[in-house]
Amino acid sequence: MSNGVDTSADKNVLDLTRSSRNRATTRAVRATRERLQSPLGSSPAFDVEMLGMHVAASLQGAAVIPIITLLIAASGAYFTAQPHFLVWGLFALTMHAIGILLVRRASKHDITIDNQHKWRRILLLSQVAMGMSWAIFALQDCTNCNPTAFIFYKGAVLLLALSITAMASMLLRQAVLFGFLPTVVALTYVAGTGHKILDLGLTAVFTTALIFFIYITSRLHQANLKLLSYQTEKDDLIAELEVAKSLSDEARRRAEEANMAKSRFLASMSHELRTPLNAILGFSEVMATEVLGPLNNPLYKEYAGDIHRSGSHLLELINEILDLSRIEAGKYELSEESVSLLELAEDCIGMIQLRAKSKNISIEEQFERDLPSLWADEKALRQVILNLLSNAVKFTPQGGEIVVKAGWTAGGGQYVSIRDNGPGIPENEIPVVLSAFGQGSIAIKSAEQGTGLGLPIVQAILSKHGGEFKLKSKLREGTEVVAILPSSRVLESLPAISEVKAVEPRRRQFA
Repeated sequence: MSNGVDTSADKNVLDLTRSSRNRATTRAVRATRERLQSPLGSSPAFDVEMLGMHVAASLQGAAVIPIITLLIAASGAYFTAQPHFLVWGLFALTMHAIGILLVRRASKHDITIDNQHKWRRILLLSQVAMGMSWAIFALQDCTNCNPTAFIFYKGAVLLLALSITAMASMLLRQAVLFGFLPTVVALTYVAGTGHKILDLGLTAVFTTALIFFIYITSRLHQANLKLLSYQTEKDDLIAELEVAKSLSDEARRRAEEANMAKSRFLASMSHELRTPLNAILGFSEVMATEVLGPLNNPLYKEYAGDIHRSGSHLLELINEILDLSRIEAGKYELSEESVSLLELAEDCIGMIQLRAKSKNISIEEQFERDLPSLWADEKALRQVILNLLSNAVKFTPQGGEIVVKAGWTAGGGQYVSIRDNGPGIPENEIPVVLSAFGQGSIAIKSAEQGTGLGLPIVQAILSKHGGEFKLKSKLREGTEVVAILPSSRVLESLPAISEVKAVEPRRRQFA
C-alpha cells in the first residue's frame, strides 16, 4: 500500500557516527571536570603550556638582557676605570647566549607531559648559569671609588637585574629563586668577610627584594594558571554545549520525522478507513429502516440503529483526525473559488438550527450587508464556521443565546464572530483547548465529548488562507471566537476602516 507516498524518509535512524566524532570532546570535558574538582585545580597539560609560553616569551625578549649587560659593563668600566667589568660583561653575555641556545632548542622540540620535567630542569639550569654572572658582579669591588657610591651603584644594578628577570621568567616556576640564589650567597660572603655595614645593608635589602619578587612571581604564575584554566574550561564547556545541541537537534529531527511519518500514514489511510466504515453505515441503515423487509426480532432493529449512530460518530472522528493529519503532512490543498462569507454563515446557521432548537437556544445574526466575495476554499470555510457553531451549541445551556457577527475588519479583511453565554473557559486552559487533542475541564465533564481537534483544524485552515483565529473567554460569562480572513482574500478592494459599522440585529428564534 504505497499510495504514492515516499517512505524513504521514515527509515532514517540516528547517525551513531556523530557520537564517535565527539568522543575526544567528551574526554576533554571529563578531564576538565576532574581538574576543577581537584584541590589544586591544575593539570600537567597546563604546565606544558606554561613552559611553551615561557619559551616563546624568552625568545621574544632575548635582546633585552644583552643590552642591559652592555650598558652595565660599559658604565662600570667608565666610572671605576677598571677593565674587569668588561670581562664580566663578556662572561655574562656568554651565559645569556648559552641560555638562549637552550631555550631555542626547547622551542624546536615538542614539550609533552612525559618530558616536561626534563625541559623544566634544563630551563632552570639556564637561569642558574645567568645567575652566576650576577653573583660574580656582586663580588666586584672598587678600591679607588667612593664606597657608598659604589655600593649604591652595585645595589641598583642587582635590583634592576632582579626586576627584569622576575618579569621575564614569571611563567617558569622558581626561576627567580634559582637565578639569584647564587647572588645572595655572594653578597652574604662579601658582607661576612668585609664586616662593612653597607655590604650588610645591601645583602639585607637584596634578600628582602628577592623574597618579595619570588612572592610576586608566584602570584603572577598562579594568576596565569587560573586564566589558562578558565580559558580551557570555557572552550570545553562550549564544546560540551555543541555536543548537547547536536544531540538535541538530532532528537528533534527524529521527532519531526516520526510526526511527519505518522501524518503521512494517516493521510494515506483515508480511503482504507472510510471505505469499510461507509459500508457498515450503509448496511446498518438498511437494517434499521427495514428496507429489505421487517426484522423478526425488535432488538435487531435497535442494535442496527446503535451500530449506525456509533459508526457515524466514528466517521466524524476519523474525518477530523485525517483532516489534521493531511494538514500536518502538507497535503491539504485549497480549492479556491469566489465565496460569499454571508451566505456561508447563513447556510451553517440553517444546518445547526435543529440542534439549537432541541436546546431552546436562540441565534442572533448581526451581519454587515453587501460584503464582497472572498477568494477562498468554500468547503474549508464551511467546516470552520460549522465547527465553531457546533461548539457554541454544545456548550451553551438550555435557553441560552448565540450571537453570530460577520463584517469588515479594521485592516480591510472580513471576519466571522460567534459568541455564546455558556460556562466559558478558564484562562489557564485556553492554550490547552487550542492544542491538538486538548480539552478543557468543562469539555471533559460534558456528555458530548469529542477528539479535541476542532479548534486546531480551524486554526490550520485559517492559517492556510493567511488568516487568523482568536479565542476570548471568561469563566461563567461565555466564549467568543473570531475567524479573520485577510484583505488579500477580498475580491473587491476597499480602504481600511477604523470603526465597525452599526448594524441592525436580526434575531432568529428557535423555540
